Amino acid sequence: MNKLNGLWGMALLLFIPLFLLEAEEAEIHLNSGAMVMGDLLKETSQNVIVDLGFDVLKIPRSAISAVKKVTEKAAVASSKNYGNALYREDPKAKVRPLNKLVEDLGGAVVMIRTSSGLGSGFIIHPDGYVVTNDHVIAGEREISVTLFRKTGTELIKDSFENVRIVASGGALDLALVKIEGSDRKDFPTVPLGNSADLRQGDRVFAIGSPLGLERSVSEGIVSLRNRLIRSRPHIQTTAEINPGNSGGPLFNYKGEVVGVNNMKVVAAGAEGLGFSIPVRTLKTFLMNRDAYSFDPRNPNAGFLYLSPPGSKEF
Repeated sequence: MNKLNGLWGMALLLFIPLFLLEAEEAEIHLNSGAMVMGDLLKETSQNVIVDLGFDVLKIPRSAISAVKKVTEKAAVASSKNYGNALYREDPKAKVRPLNKLVEDLGGAVVMIRTSSGLGSGFIIHPDGYVVTNDHVIAGEREISVTLFRKTGTELIKDSFENVRIVASGGALDLALVKIEGSDRKDFPTVPLGNSADLRQGDRVFAIGSPLGLERSVSEGIVSLRNRLIRSRPHIQTTAEINPGNSGGPLFNYKGEVVGVNNMKVVAAGAEGLGFSIPVRTLKTFLMNRDAYSFDPRNPNAGFLYLSPPGSKEF
């Protein structure tokens, strides 16, 4: 009987779920030149077992050229990381698995609700500065921002009703709002990348609230880096962009924002035609936000600049 109990104990140990094992992130470089990234579950002389998030992969040692463990941590959001432009960049950002990126970045992606509809946005500064599309908040006075905070196995919604429009660029379809009346100075943030580094075929993904379905993730590729629409350059992507995604971030696989989701083509037979405002346009908007300062007396624009008078030739 004791022997049988011992065998059952061994059997139970064999069925410990893999997610209970302590794992660390690693890059598995293959002899073919390809790379696999995920949680390193186990190493033996014959195999390396990696959790990809959606599957567990056993890779023979003979096919591996190197195993590199990833020890870098994401940059901690702090006001000292930000200049007058209100955003940060992460030069040490590395390509990571999608499930890890969504887990780390999802808390900084918000749902924006107005009296006429809803959209998405993302926090760029720990004091509560949020980027979205101008058409999401245009003409509105009552705006709420909802954050989705994960604690253990729960997803908690934090809603903020006191939201001020800081800058609004109708021609660019970009807006900057700020969560007011909160003592919190540690809002989660996302870094901005460089849209000029994008190439056709690069993988990208979007997080947002399409049709109010918060924290939805869609994945695709860059179809074209510069697509001119309405006299403005856009990133064309196959990542699903639907109503409610407007103003949300388009990420690369380093976890950097490379675009602000803006529109999609809706037509019979049209699929995979989503468009995002390049992050370089967003950076220019943020650095020159005083030119787009919102005036509640004139909600259509900030400052009005008149054309200079023409010069006479003699």
